[in-house]
Amino acid sequence: MTVPAQPLRVTVWGENVHEQREPEVTARYPRGMHGAIAEGIEANLGERVVVRTATLGDPEHGLTEEVLAGTDVLTWWGHAAHADVADEVVERVHRHVLSGMGLVVLHSGHWSKIFTKLMGTTCTLRWRSAHDRELVWTVDPTHPIARGIPHPMVIDEDEMYGEFFDIPAPDELVFLSTFSGGEVFRSGCTFRRGHGKIFYFRPGDQDYPVYHHEGVRRVISNAVEWARTDRPERAYPTLLRYDTEDFFTGHGYGGA
Repeated sequence: MTVPAQPLRVTVWGENVHEQREPEVTARYPRGMHGAIAEGIEANLGERVVVRTATLGDPEHGLTEEVLAGTDVLTWWGHAAHADVADEVVERVHRHVLSGMGLVVLHSGHWSKIFTKLMGTTCTLRWRSAHDRELVWTVDPTHPIARGIPHPMVIDEDEMYGEFFDIPAPDELVFLSTFSGGEVFRSGCTFRRGHGKIFYFRPGDQDYPVYHHEGVRRVISNAVEWARTDRPERAYPTLLRYDTEDFFTGHGYGGA
């Protein structure tokens, strides 16, 4: 008898600051950007996924040890309050990513504490906050995250991000974006850190209805499926000592 696969457990984290302060953002995203992102994942993956949401204002930002232990993939959107994210929560998320939890970082989450910690760089870039058109070009059409995405994907309204983007060289470049000013940007990048898989996806400013865009929703849905680890259990990478000709059983080590 085939054992049915367990549903993918996704936690959608949103800062939820713009939605509280700016009426036009509230009107654009009545359930918050995190709500729109969660709706897109649910619409695309159906019964294959169980989605919960968490925000900055929740106790421990909604990212308790229990929540993270029960999360296969975490999505992250932040912008106005990166500094307000507690360092102990960042350390907790970082530990879970290295142990095998997937992470999908969206738009201005490039400057979040968790993404810069995982990348080890400033993650700075060029930007222009003006009504712009973005063309998202598929660089790797064989990648699972690109499944079902038009080439190019047209986003009629969005903010511009441009190179230089100070990130490590991606393990895989899936998407490249171009803008009306001639700028280009590495807009869909994968990374691996420890046992965790990470995807950064650029589109999604609060001033535009990007998270209602069907193509953007499909990319995020594909990404959370891709970022799920196939390891049997979550485990933090550890240093093990092996005896000569002992290939299989490592021993704990208490050194530096």
